[in-house]
Amino acid sequence: MKLTRYYHGDAIVPGVFASESEIYNCAAFGEDWDESFFENEGLSRLAGFLKAEGDSLPKVQAAEVRLAPSVARPSKIVCIGLNYAKHAEEAGMEPPSEPVVFFKATTAWAGPNDAIVIPRDSDKTDWEVELAVVIGKRAKYVSEEDALDYVAGYGVHNDYSEREWQLEKGGQWVKGKSADTYAPFGPYMATAEEVPNPNELNLWLKLNGEKIQDSSTLDFIFNVQQVISYLSNFMTLLPGDVISTGTPAGVGLGFDPPVYLKEGDVVELGIDGLGVQKQTAVKER
Repeated sequence: MKLTRYYHGDAIVPGVFASESEIYNCAAFGEDWDESFFENEGLSRLAGFLKAEGDSLPKVQAAEVRLAPSVARPSKIVCIGLNYAKHAEEAGMEPPSEPVVFFKATTAWAGPNDAIVIPRDSDKTDWEVELAVVIGKRAKYVSEEDALDYVAGYGVHNDYSEREWQLEKGGQWVKGKSADTYAPFGPYMATAEEVPNPNELNLWLKLNGEKIQDSSTLDFIFNVQQVISYLSNFMTLLPGDVISTGTPAGVGLGFDPPVYLKEGDVVELGIDGLGVQKQTAVKER
């Protein structure tokens, strides 16, 4: 299944892609795709609902609605830094011996095609295409061998970063990662069975039509199983939590001189089997 959500006026309607272009309206299921849904066998119940009711459900054209974040705002967004060998190299840093962990504020959560808002007093907003993992059940002290059993699904995440705030103002990275709209997710969450091997997916990003990130999760330093297991030693991962697994080479910071977003720039990004996002940069006034 490919879970999504879309706006109907000010309300968000949960949905499931019926095809590449159509979305089932799943309001009749009576639940959002949130922590409670995932924790209470929601995916299996939803599959049964679609089998029984799918033919009678209303549909909308995906191109005619504004997509919301594909799952409800999670309890936490946990991110892994410097997790691609070539990205660590372009950043001039040694590959980490353990995963680099940071958080994004959940208020950064955004739809896959929403505008990326460059904050006031920001001159160094950067892009990062990333594979995101959605946790399906409470995870603590999970072994690497069992880690994928805790995954509900996968999606595309753009881990936008304000590099001055992240790297030049001291302290932790979170303040450079958490501006509103800095965490677009979607266009859907593909359930785990649709992604046989998350450690072998091609991902890419274009800036104004030019492809500048083009890599594969084969370049991971720490794969998905290792990351889930590692994090579960330090915190309880709740159903619906999102882990963003790092970005490959090609970020603006890595150019000489660096390149950052300006108003009117268009960012497109995607991962094989997980769809495509598109954001246009606007400046917050």
